[in-house]
Amino acid sequence: MAVPFPASGNLVSKRGPSTEQIHHPFRAPDGWEAVAVPVAKASTVLFKNTAELHRPRAQDGISYRYGLPGTPTTYTLAARIATLEHAEHCVLTPSGLAAITLTSLAFLQPGDEVLVPDNVYGQNRHITTGLLTRLGISHRFYDPLDVPAFEAMLSPRTKLVWLEAAGSITLEFPDLIGLLTACRARGVLTALDNTWGAGLAFNAFEVAPDLAPGLGADLSMQALTKFPSGGADLLMGAVCTRDAALHRQLVAMHEFLGHGVGQNDVEAVLRGLPSIVLRYRAQDAATRDLARWMAARPEIARVLHPALPDSPGHAHWRRVSPDAGGCLFSAVFRPTYDARQVDAFVDALRCFGIGYSWAGPMSLAVPYDLSRSRSLGLPWSAEEGGTLVRFAIGLEDVEDLRADLAQAFEVLKG
Repeated sequence: MAVPFPASGNLVSKRGPSTEQIHHPFRAPDGWEAVAVPVAKASTVLFKNTAELHRPRAQDGISYRYGLPGTPTTYTLAARIATLEHAEHCVLTPSGLAAITLTSLAFLQPGDEVLVPDNVYGQNRHITTGLLTRLGISHRFYDPLDVPAFEAMLSPRTKLVWLEAAGSITLEFPDLIGLLTACRARGVLTALDNTWGAGLAFNAFEVAPDLAPGLGADLSMQALTKFPSGGADLLMGAVCTRDAALHRQLVAMHEFLGHGVGQNDVEAVLRGLPSIVLRYRAQDAATRDLARWMAARPEIARVLHPALPDSPGHAHWRRVSPDAGGCLFSAVFRPTYDARQVDAFVDALRCFGIGYSWAGPMSLAVPYDLSRSRSLGLPWSAEEGGTLVRFAIGLEDVEDLRADLAQAFEVLKG
């Protein structure tokens, strides 16, 4: 049924055309629905009257007082990410790095200590050793596979422990059950970087319900840049929790930092979410296939992927996330190949882009020098392996990727 446009009054009004455009009476009818979420853009939000203007802000963090905290589009995405993460609350940030910064600043103050896994995402390490140190917050790095040593590090000054599963670049899967048990026994807050798992590999708030009921992280953050978006075309992050008090602390720091997200980016993530399970499964299967193939190559000393039996933390992965493996694996080349030769291998790839990030449609390959980004050493010696390349597997045909890797190995040997 056609709905007539409301009369604008242009034929009788003496108001100018600019005024008519700004104060036009047309509004979409109540109850209008579509598959796509409408995009509500706003800096200024209008109040019905001054009484509504003066009303105190809601304590649950949902506020339509100004565009920075959010619009209906923003809060729709936050609610869907909370559901994905098995959480009750969620705040959005302009990037995954911003989500990390928000979390650390919300729960740490001068004199506190934070413990960070030695294989942590590089920018989290940079924030910890740089910004947090300048603010009088101390830190120590721990081995995520050595729970007794970790327990010995916990002290009354330890106020936050970062967890990462799987670890950045080298993909060790931590002993989440042991680490979380130790933190809970001492009342230490835990924050998990769940970007690799995306809320699909395991439940951050119930990491092993059959083995340790009720055990989970207090906070779960992820870069929506990766799997939730899936397009390699935007930056966004999120921090989720089940605890209302922790959420209020996040919202307060969120306001201090002035974090806002663009509504077109929010729309893009909302568009990507319905296919996240299909993409995750497809990229997971392709990654495992190529990781096993790569492990058999004579040029490779070892392949790092949680599903491979000889990858560090494999037993912990089997306890927590045996059905999910993400889209990353790293290959350590035999020490007979130097960094220059490995760079030539990467340069020879045609289906793999050279670039950071992952979980987009295009596969990526990046060589890493880890000598300056670890405090506790690497899980292999120089005699065992040399330069590492991290592969992020996209949505190309697996056989095309395999053929591309094979021809690059010929360049490496030549």
